[in-house]
Amino acid sequence: MKRLLPTFMRNKIEMSFMGVAFLTGLAVAFLVPVLSLFLSEELKVRPLLVGSFFTVNAVMGIVVGQLLAKYSDNISNRKPLIIICGIAGIAGSLLYAYDRHFSVLVSLGILLMSLCGTMTPQMYALAREYTDSQNKPAVTFTTVMRAQFSLAWVVGPPLAFFIAAHFDFMHLFSGVAVLYLGCVWLIIRYLPVIPRQKAPITKESDSIWQNQRLLLLFISSFLLWTCNSMYLISMPLYISKSLHWPQGLAGWLMGLAAALEIPVMLLAGRYSARVGNRKLMLISATAAVGFYSILLFFHQQQVLFLAQILNALFIGILAGIGMTCFQDLLPGYAGQASTLFSNSIRCGGIVAGMLAGAIAEWFQFQGVFMTSAVLSLCALCALWRISSL
Repeated sequence: MKRLLPTFMRNKIEMSFMGVAFLTGLAVAFLVPVLSLFLSEELKVRPLLVGSFFTVNAVMGIVVGQLLAKYSDNISNRKPLIIICGIAGIAGSLLYAYDRHFSVLVSLGILLMSLCGTMTPQMYALAREYTDSQNKPAVTFTTVMRAQFSLAWVVGPPLAFFIAAHFDFMHLFSGVAVLYLGCVWLIIRYLPVIPRQKAPITKESDSIWQNQRLLLLFISSFLLWTCNSMYLISMPLYISKSLHWPQGLAGWLMGLAAALEIPVMLLAGRYSARVGNRKLMLISATAAVGFYSILLFFHQQQVLFLAQILNALFIGILAGIGMTCFQDLLPGYAGQASTLFSNSIRCGGIVAGMLAGAIAEWFQFQGVFMTSAVLSLCALCALWRISSL
């Protein structure tokens, strides 16, 4: 029989999970929104090289993440691996803070941050194993964890643009290193060691791409995250260079979307059993089609702020229950399932890096938003073909 932890210990452990999720989200919210501006203004690279940087980053993340995912599902304790990933985040952030050579950042910097990026799926895998050991509903716990990530994005992008504008990128990325240091301390001090048995090899786990539902889910998630990545890459440059608005406005748009995502995530987690994950994912894809269509045809500030409601509905549902859908379709392999979801994000980053830079250079930013609308419509069609989730 599974031994339940005392209530106080459970609360302390659960609060630590939430704390790591929030600090990780804040670190990413400091880094991602300003990265294209950092490369463009600080390193003076062309838009095509900016896109190439994101592509290399995504490819490296997939390779490192998948290798570590298979390794993690074959060890009895994934906590030391998570700690190593956090330390890599500290080193990578300091490299971004103090080095200004594009070749170094596109190689060693990306390698370190790819190791760091593996911390998130491994954290969610550990959270799934923890909830299973405590007989707690996994979708509710992971949704609340993901809400902490979005909460960090409420304050992260505006604060990141403020620090970049009034101080410099060195101070900004040094702050990211401090945040990862806090994550490592929480992981070492409070997160549990969950002994696990090696899961039996099944047909789905041995050849996951023969699972049609899993394949369609991966394709739809990949397409939707491609759209979101192109938005994150293009929006700061679109705001400042095309619309000639203050750079900080991009941070406020992203922060508003993150604030609206939180209630969407919590409601999606609460009503997923009643409504069904398939219907919720269809709603997410439909909202994405509407959001990018608005970006394509409207250019007023008020409309862009109102459009963040659809953006929050799109990302809130996808990020809130997407990983749980993968875990449910690949039971017993939480590491690989969580990494598949994360790799759908990284694959989206590969395509987004290639498309966003090339389309923006040749067809301007309206071409980026048109491509996003078409890809999100394709994702909607893929989700429609899935019989159940």
